Amino acid sequence: MYRENDQHLQQHLFSDLGSLSAKSRARLDRSWGGVFYREFFCRLDEAPFAALYSDKASRPNIPVNVLVGLETLKAGFAWSDAEMYDAFTFDLQVRYALGYRNLGDGEFELRTVYNFRRRLTQHMQETGENLLDQAFVRITDSQIESFQLKTGKLRMDSTQIASNIRQMTRLQLLVEVVQRVHRMLGEADQEHYATAFAPYLRGSSGQYVYHIRGQETAPHMQAIGELMQRLLVELVSAYADNPVYQTLQRVFAEQFTVSENSVRAQAGRDISPRSLHSPDDPDATYRRKGNKEYHGYVTNVTETCDTENPFQLIVKVQTAPNSTEDTTMLIEALPELKERTGVETLYNDAGYCGPPVDQVLRQQQVEQVPTNLCGRAPREDRFSLADFQISSTPDGQPIEITCPQGQTVLVETGRTPDHHLAYFAAATCQTCPRQQSCPTRLRKCDQRRTLCFNRRQIDVAQRRRRCAVYRQSGKNPRAAVEATVGAIKRRFSDDQLPVRGHLRMAALMVCSAAMFNVRRIHRHLVHTRALDASRQQAIKRDAKLTASTPSFLTCISALVVGLRRLFRPSRPALSFGC
Repeated sequence: MYRENDQHLQQHLFSDLGSLSAKSRARLDRSWGGVFYREFFCRLDEAPFAALYSDKASRPNIPVNVLVGLETLKAGFAWSDAEMYDAFTFDLQVRYALGYRNLGDGEFELRTVYNFRRRLTQHMQETGENLLDQAFVRITDSQIESFQLKTGKLRMDSTQIASNIRQMTRLQLLVEVVQRVHRMLGEADQEHYATAFAPYLRGSSGQYVYHIRGQETAPHMQAIGELMQRLLVELVSAYADNPVYQTLQRVFAEQFTVSENSVRAQAGRDISPRSLHSPDDPDATYRRKGNKEYHGYVTNVTETCDTENPFQLIVKVQTAPNSTEDTTMLIEALPELKERTGVETLYNDAGYCGPPVDQVLRQQQVEQVPTNLCGRAPREDRFSLADFQISSTPDGQPIEITCPQGQTVLVETGRTPDHHLAYFAAATCQTCPRQQSCPTRLRKCDQRRTLCFNRRQIDVAQRRRRCAVYRQSGKNPRAAVEATVGAIKRRFSDDQLPVRGHLRMAALMVCSAAMFNVRRIHRHLVHTRALDASRQQAIKRDAKLTASTPSFLTCISALVVGLRRLFRPSRPALSFGC
């Protein structure tokens, strides 16, 4: 049964903190633990997580904000589950961050965390709602409002991450699947297929392929393909709903082709990057980027980048199979970012540019500023459409165009709504010194020079102009986001997260980003306190100097008194006789 946790708001009259000195308690409150408690734990809305629990009268749940807080700390410090549980049990700073002031309060078994994760995953699979991501969004929006951060400018970048799976060859993957099919079978079926499975049960899949050379794999793959085809036909009635059987079905479809009742292994170049790479993580995919190969996922991070902000916060984290393009994640995230932040300018690299993105940018009225561009650059000795200044309506329709030499004309619609024409006066163009390098063409019917272009060419030209202005400014607002994406995964060795599966990978990256935001807020508060302390010291120093230094009037008064004493007439001496 769900019950909200508000006990941390009512502090105990006596607690274990009483054994600390006042200085130590103040230091604990100013540490990351105190910042985490105020900026994350207290801002977490537990109500959406009520859907994970039964409505029947039963034992109350372990506090949701404690469980979510532990998941965030685990990701932020790259703890194992055992290390996380020990920190919760014995670390006073961790317990302070989670609202506890006494050692021993709120104890629970580690199994509770596993059950909570399982319910989160089931809820995501059934409803499509990622409760951890929704909590991160609400907390971040509250932090932005509290610190009055500006969100009109955002920057975005993606990074490759790997799940906790083994790197397998094709043959090893097939042997591993066959071994798991054998473990799926009942005792009677295992005896029936004992001879067929015997060659693949003498050791692990890695041991099976250890002594097989590359050119010797073809016969083994052929034999496994024929066995898989037989198993798919004979086991469908009894095991069709079993996940292992479904994995067998998927691997066979991806690795083999059937023609005229014969099985043949597909060539490596014909296998999709989205094919299964490990039975332990069916969502992980393959991607080759540059000279590197990646197996796993890609995480896309969006953060604020306004120079007037005292610090920046991550506002959006997306995790998807690494075969997903950057443009896909941008298109998915932009409507929500516009609604939440009111973004007007988005800084990213060339991987986020493309016609589908341009359409969404126009709809959301967001200006994209790329640091670089893909494709062939225009010739330097000739004008391109990027050298023309194009004025457009809010929905992106061009109104007028100005050539590099300053001639401005109206833009007309061509044969289709996407096709546009601009007519320049031939008399003016004849005096232009750059006429030979101009992309306009002379019309024979009316002696006007015509420039033809479409919507896509306009988008490319405007993007190229913004990129040129960006480079000339000498500033690079996007560069820092590369450090951000590195920071949220740096604590995990070799960019490999200690979990598997799309949902667990996404949850871990969201929690890591949440902890990253807490650290930035903590650094900002430490810096602010240091500045306040230096100002107070300067004020006291000035006051002390003012009190010890005589004023101008005091100096004049002392000077007058001294002069009066100097020029005062002497009194006659008195003598007494007898």
